[in-house]
Amino acid sequence: MPVLESRQFGPISYREDALIVFPCGLPGFEERHRFLALSLPRREPLVFLQSVDDPSLCFLTLPVLAVEPAYRLEVSRQDLAVVGLAPASPPRIGEDVLCLAMVSIRETGATANLLAPVVVNLRNLRAVQAVAPDSRYSHRKPLFPPPVSGHDRAAGSTDKTRPPEAGRRSARSPAEAAPC
Repeated sequence: MPVLESRQFGPISYREDALIVFPCGLPGFEERHRFLALSLPRREPLVFLQSVDDPSLCFLTLPVLAVEPAYRLEVSRQDLAVVGLAPASPPRIGEDVLCLAMVSIRETGATANLLAPVVVNLRNLRAVQAVAPDSRYSHRKPLFPPPVSGHDRAAGSTDKTRPPEAGRRSARSPAEAAPC
């Protein structure tokens, strides 16, 4: 069993058949194709996408339904082809695909990218960051509401300091997949 020496997690033993493969890489990381999805019980619902190609590269993600319980996945025909899904019917989150939002942490707060989620075909573990330009979702969905000023509290507004509630078939062969 191979062992990855991750900068964030130390040594990680994994099976080759557990690798998530991004045939086209990720935007800005086109040369990084193989990742492990790491879920740590004390950090749930976070999912860490640890690169096997670059042990110092790890993305912080959240299941889209934990960010937006009513999320509706929109995937282009080309992206469906890359991951080996037929365009006949939309993929179902949790049944056909794992759908993750990339998390960014800035001084202004943490945000999730719902505009371009990571979509993983659960049958073959091929993945793509599916950019949906006509989507109604933001690439900077705040994970926590902005702090309430003293003036707002004095005016009797509701408590806005708590984080939002979180909610909890025919595949093509790789040779038939669309080019990146």
